Amino acid sequence: METLLQSCSIFTPKPPVRSPVDRQLALSSFAINKQRSCNVKLKAISRSSQEGSSSIEDVRKDGMLLGADKDESGSVVGFRLIPQSGETEVSNSHDTISNGKEEVIVDDDSVQTTSAEVTYNIVFVTSEAAPYSKTGGLGDVCGSLPIALAERGHRVMVVSPRYLNGGPNDKKFAGALDLDCRVKVSCSGGVQEVAFFHEYRAGVDWVFVDHPSYHRPGNPYGDAYGAFGDNQFRFTLLCHAACEAPLVLPLGGFTYGENCLFLANDWHAGLVPVLLAAKYRPYGVYKDARSIVVIHNLAHQGVEPASTYSNFGLPPEWYGALGWVFPTWARTHALDTGEAVNILKGALVTADRILTVSEGYSWEITTPEGGNGLNELLTSRKIVVNGITNGIDLTEWNPSSDVHIPSHYSLEDLSGKIECKIALQKELGLPIRPDCPMIGFIGRLDYQKGIDIILSGTPDLLQDDVQFVMLGSGEKQYEDWMRATEATFKDKFRGWVGFNVPISHRITAGCDILLMPSRFEPCGLNQLYAMRYGTVPVVHATGGLGDTVKTFNPFADEGRGEGTGWGFKPLTRESMLDALRIAIETYRKHKSSWRGLMKRGMERDSSWNNAAVKYEQVFKWAFIDPPYVS
Repeated sequence: METLLQSCSIFTPKPPVRSPVDRQLALSSFAINKQRSCNVKLKAISRSSQEGSSSIEDVRKDGMLLGADKDESGSVVGFRLIPQSGETEVSNSHDTISNGKEEVIVDDDSVQTTSAEVTYNIVFVTSEAAPYSKTGGLGDVCGSLPIALAERGHRVMVVSPRYLNGGPNDKKFAGALDLDCRVKVSCSGGVQEVAFFHEYRAGVDWVFVDHPSYHRPGNPYGDAYGAFGDNQFRFTLLCHAACEAPLVLPLGGFTYGENCLFLANDWHAGLVPVLLAAKYRPYGVYKDARSIVVIHNLAHQGVEPASTYSNFGLPPEWYGALGWVFPTWARTHALDTGEAVNILKGALVTADRILTVSEGYSWEITTPEGGNGLNELLTSRKIVVNGITNGIDLTEWNPSSDVHIPSHYSLEDLSGKIECKIALQKELGLPIRPDCPMIGFIGRLDYQKGIDIILSGTPDLLQDDVQFVMLGSGEKQYEDWMRATEATFKDKFRGWVGFNVPISHRITAGCDILLMPSRFEPCGLNQLYAMRYGTVPVVHATGGLGDTVKTFNPFADEGRGEGTGWGFKPLTRESMLDALRIAIETYRKHKSSWRGLMKRGMERDSSWNNAAVKYEQVFKWAFIDPPYVS
């Protein structure tokens, strides 16, 4: 008996008789294969066993057999390519060979064995992933952590939009090929069709969701006129597509299947845990999957009017998971009820675990000051909240090989750092003074980064014999202030309005001190880059800044000292200036102590492999308890 599978889906659950709402869900993209259009048509064949019974075990594709992989319950969770002789064949791209215990990723002719105790099928869902798309730390994390996890033996997929803006950045997607697989999903009052593009690079499956809403000038979230008005739709589409991808895309020979671990990054991916609970598990799909929501910045939550709930493609009874009410003081007028939907709130309610990008931030978000209105919910789920400090790309940020700096140096030979400082002074038109303390700032010019504190303290700071350079863009008032300050202090201050990657590297290498007075900082990367380059950070001791920068203690370790910089509290002009003056005095009068600060910072392990090991522990915890069900 032959059965034709109508799409790439690994199996089609038979929905029970339910209410009209449930029946509509049953007709969603995961339940009705006719809604999918893939170029890979899988034809099931029946195979008789020795006892004469038959079952759908294998499907045939292009003369090859796709062997069915099953979980402990007997459900089909994926397919693997096998020759008709029954032997496993390795293609020249990347195949995952199942040996019953673990998976081994094969990349061309090199075989990399697993180094993790337990391996997982991991699906990152993110609005940006470097080098394809990046506006900040989120892109860095989702461009580097997947590679580190793949190197440890996990099978990793990253799902992100295929942004095309008609400019040079489009070339970043040149290596991604159309999988010729179309999926239809129900949201925003209609049926939307998306395509998938794929590139296998650095051991990771980079999957890009293609839809016309991702093809426009600007960055992933907006343009010169502000945020895109349809961002809720664009990222709702991403979440639906990301839930379908492990089921329908035969990457490297077979699908990721149902037994996946989803990492939903920030509100843009926040619907993924909700969809797993509301759309899939009621029909037996993803019953063994888990989801972790990763908070990179709690200030952004995906809040829209309550009337937009119907756009999510969720049943009405799930409104409570996303429902949100603004406090009275935040409402626009007396008749405003304050009712809204909050995507990140829905993720925090339904995810199996919650992660932040530093330990300090995982505590701060449970406080009224740092919780942005979600602190009570996060406190109620505190048992599943953890923080793991981000790593950095040690290849891109390496003073011994950095292509952007004029002179290389290392922990063993720091002489090149002085040359970088002199070159930076020349480039900026500052007096060439190798012994003058040089302070740098790199970041957005906005309230979060404490620019107002810098503005109020700079006139006093520049009364000292120092040089100060700032690189960033943001609020116009701060950009104008930088220009005015440069005109007033021509020999001491330089302000570079905008952002330039090579310049950021040269400032990091050439400055002696990096200033970061952020009001809140979930993790922060610039202080990690600075320490890697022997530049001493002076930071507001909040979130990841407090976790990563240990305040200098000259009396510790039998007088040899400890610490990698200075953290100050509270966030005031006086506290910042006091910390800077101590750092400047140490630089001038205690050269051996300063060298110790530089070396301890450069020795700090900021690798992604270190972070990946900690992520694996959270993965294990996620699978200890059963998945979220309503």
